[in-house]
Amino acid sequence: MNILILSAGTRNKIVEYFVSTLNGTGKVIATDMSSLAPAIYEADKYYIVPKMTSPDYMDTIIDICQKEKIDGVLSLIDPELSLLAKNENLFEAIGTKVIGSAYDLCEMSLDKYQMYLWLKEHQYKCAKSYMDKMDFYKDVENGKITYPVFVKPARGSASIAISKVYDKETVELLFAHDDGLMIQEYLNGQEIGADVYIDMISGQVVSIFTKKKIKMRAGETDKAVSFKDDKLFELIKKFVSEAGYRGQIDIDIFDINGEYYISEVNPRFGGGYPHAYECGADHMNLIVHNLEGNKNECVVGKNYDDGIYMMKYNEIMIQQNR
Repeated sequence: MNILILSAGTRNKIVEYFVSTLNGTGKVIATDMSSLAPAIYEADKYYIVPKMTSPDYMDTIIDICQKEKIDGVLSLIDPELSLLAKNENLFEAIGTKVIGSAYDLCEMSLDKYQMYLWLKEHQYKCAKSYMDKMDFYKDVENGKITYPVFVKPARGSASIAISKVYDKETVELLFAHDDGLMIQEYLNGQEIGADVYIDMISGQVVSIFTKKKIKMRAGETDKAVSFKDDKLFELIKKFVSEAGYRGQIDIDIFDINGEYYISEVNPRFGGGYPHAYECGADHMNLIVHNLEGNKNECVVGKNYDDGIYMMKYNEIMIQQNR
């Protein structure tokens, strides 16, 4: 069993967990475009590859899969998820399984406004969103939405270029300097993260780990505490079933006066996943079972305890020039 992790970057723990799960029964291969990506050194072997946008990028990845006899491939960054899904047939032809969701779901998850439209159409509570600032101003006048709001790129990840805005003048200024911006309602409530695994064979949700976020830093969870709520578990199951996600996903949710609002979905391992793993939600093992052709049993609500805190801290890696 050999697994390829693309764009490993600084996700050292994800690589470590896969190495631990395989425990010598196979290899974990990691890639990145930089030799200064620390996570690649946690793998059994690594490759420095071209940028994802390079014309020969996919040929390079396919070549690695053939050379290393890769059983499953996944990426740790959002833009690459669509690329993998789009080329799923190329991987299948050489016996490699793409660990992730379908192309249309990867694209919808990357486009926050399209996600909003889907959530609204399927009657899930979510933040009001606007691509047309005039529609937003009209709703402000009618009392349907109030400042502050978030102005952000409709397509993007990692909380890049997000501004909290308190007045019309700032909205005008931001829209005058950037294209593809959207306005999103500010949800004032408890932010929640959900690490979810959907069995790649049965299509059923088999594991959900939920945490209340205590502190955020650069768009990622810095401190959090685990908790359980059957109402939330059922909402997640319903949402995932209707949307059709597969494999590992990360969902951002808000609890506002006891009602759950779905915010965003990342169809990959989120930056806060180590909290789930260390509490017992071992999704690496679930992936390996699927790659071996086995369905996983549902362990929702059974594979971790509530009230367990996660606190991130800084670490360094030293490597001699090679």
